[in-house]
Amino acid sequence: MPRWDLNDDDRSEPAPLVRAAEYVRMSTDHQKYSTESQSDAIRQYAEARGIEIVRTYADAGKSGLKIEGRDALRQLIEDVEAGTADFTLVLVYDVSRWGRFQDADESAYYEYICRRAGIAVQYCAEQFDNDGSPVSTIVKGVKRAMAGEYSRELSTKVFAGQGRLIEKGYRQGGPAGFGLRRTLIDEHGAIKGVLVRGEHKSIQTDRVILTPGPDEEVALVRDVYRAFVHEGRSESVIAADLNARGLTTDLGRPWTRGTVHQLLINEKYVGDNIWNRRSFKLKKKRVRNVPEMWIRADGAFAAIVERELFEAARAIIAARSFRLSDEEMLKALAELYQRQGMLSGIIIDECEAMASSSAYSSRFGSLLRAYSLVGFTPERDYRYVAINRELRQLHPGILREVLDGLQASGSEAWREDESDRVIVNGEFSVSVVIARCFETPTGLLRWKLRFDTSLAPDITVVVRMDRANRAPFDYYLFPRLEKLADKVRLSEDNALALDAYRFDDLDLLYTIAAPIPLPEAA
Repeated sequence: MPRWDLNDDDRSEPAPLVRAAEYVRMSTDHQKYSTESQSDAIRQYAEARGIEIVRTYADAGKSGLKIEGRDALRQLIEDVEAGTADFTLVLVYDVSRWGRFQDADESAYYEYICRRAGIAVQYCAEQFDNDGSPVSTIVKGVKRAMAGEYSRELSTKVFAGQGRLIEKGYRQGGPAGFGLRRTLIDEHGAIKGVLVRGEHKSIQTDRVILTPGPDEEVALVRDVYRAFVHEGRSESVIAADLNARGLTTDLGRPWTRGTVHQLLINEKYVGDNIWNRRSFKLKKKRVRNVPEMWIRADGAFAAIVERELFEAARAIIAARSFRLSDEEMLKALAELYQRQGMLSGIIIDECEAMASSSAYSSRFGSLLRAYSLVGFTPERDYRYVAINRELRQLHPGILREVLDGLQASGSEAWREDESDRVIVNGEFSVSVVIARCFETPTGLLRWKLRFDTSLAPDITVVVRMDRANRAPFDYYLFPRLEKLADKVRLSEDNALALDAYRFDDLDLLYTIAAPIPLPEAA
């Protein structure tokens, strides 16, 4: 409804409409107001006040705790600061949609950036006008604090709920591990089936527990414990024996001292359910919690190793480091540094007759401090070398899975030996790229993609690995028509131009590749 002004000639003419942008945000699909509902309310507000909405900034499925990952809000701020904004007003549904920042001043700062550029921010559903008056300033400050407090209270409730599930013996994320399986049960405890890697529960009331895996895997775990405790064999010797027998880990990889060591120290093999070793609440700094803060339920799962045997193995491992003085541990670390020319957690764990990297971290406060005491300053994290090597070993297996999936859908698919491209039905080509996951110092996940443009595939399947680089996290299907740079950097959440190609599995690829009989096509 336009506004009308009366001029000196007593003629009514419509006043020019105020140009505005709308900002909408929704963090989950379960929230009361969807982005569409917010937009409808904003547009009703605008129509009643002679405001023309010329631009929309929408963050769907984005948390309001931080500005990172909220591409739309960041773009809005960038447009305002660059002077390219073609509007003088920003309409937001309410204060919480602008953000649930844990520091209320951060919310105020982004609004101040707009106001400094001559662009006002108005909250349409609030009962106050954001006019800078003392009343609006006080009410807005309270609302911002309440928005942040809501997230803190919700975090506390979610944490308590997850803790109760742990104490009841339910699994909260993570792979099962060698010799164990993730089993899905319903709300009454009835078993619904075993979840394979990459599968998740889809019904809210379902739960996941750990159960013993195949008999041969369970027997192998017990053999490893007996060899370590009763026969006095080291992790390296055990790993070499397993590899000589042609046996692999649950990820299909060769055994190493480190993987055997992890098998010997993980309490899930005696049925204990432990959670909250590390925390990342409200997207703040990731911290390692002291054991007193861990939430545990002993005997929650069926044990595949006797507790007495497990405790004996743990005592042997603990004795290796506790019997060494600080000077002896540092001397061993210095000698390792001299031999290798560098240090890392993997290098330490793979070295026989040395305390584990976790022992060094515990004894000296952190690995970095232990490094500094022997004169080593890491310029970068060299774990990527081993990770990249492991990912290269994974590539043939993932390529085989893609081939199997295509062939199971009825397609004719084969691999080109010289390029590793997959040719489908003799009609189009597919290239598979594995993207390593790395974690920033603030705990955010990132993936770097490098495309071999010389292959010129019709479809590039990008496999984003999970945080541990052990299993696929999700997939991107990029067609050749899409103009992408040779190198692409992905976040957990990206702009629509990228995430439009994101999928949880490869079912779409298999579906579009499946041949259709001519009568059906007709």
